[in-house]
Amino acid sequence: MSAVEIEVKFRVADGPALERKLDELGFRQITPRTFEKNVLFDTPDRALRALQSILRVRQYGERWVVTHKCLPKDNDPTGRHKRRVETETEVKDGEAMATIFTQLGYSSAFTYEKWRTEYADHEGHCVIDETPIGLFAELEGPEEWIDTISRKLKLEPSELITLSYGRLFEEWRAATGSAATDLTFAAIPRQS
Repeated sequence: MSAVEIEVKFRVADGPALERKLDELGFRQITPRTFEKNVLFDTPDRALRALQSILRVRQYGERWVVTHKCLPKDNDPTGRHKRRVETETEVKDGEAMATIFTQLGYSSAFTYEKWRTEYADHEGHCVIDETPIGLFAELEGPEEWIDTISRKLKLEPSELITLSYGRLFEEWRAATGSAATDLTFAAIPRQS
């Protein structure tokens, strides 16, 4: 099924404080802290990346999901929300899908990991992601809802991020000089 995904990220300084605030705003936890591993596939010449598209196999707990994301036709690169056409489906065996992609000429281009906790209210989702480069949260839902929840969380517009974890990882590598090629807990020592 395809849908337009609308989201923003923000850095989180205090995870427990954010969880308390979400509770006060009427969010409920829908998925407890769960390990997530994502592998992005691309062609050798990185054709998908050039189109700002991704082909991903995600293992989230015991679930496997295959996702393709691309820019919508009406994409506004200066917009304050990240918008992507997202087509995904749950599969029984993600490793088999990875093998199929490899046999079709794609290869693993980037791996990223996180521990994710999911919350929802009646309109949208807030996830808290513990990554090797820090704690982030995402708000996903209608634009008006994102703006309202952002204000209720006392976030300044300048704190909202529309970059992917891959782009955030590139910025982190440039800032730190890290030689890591993947955003994994094994590749990046715990941040202090």
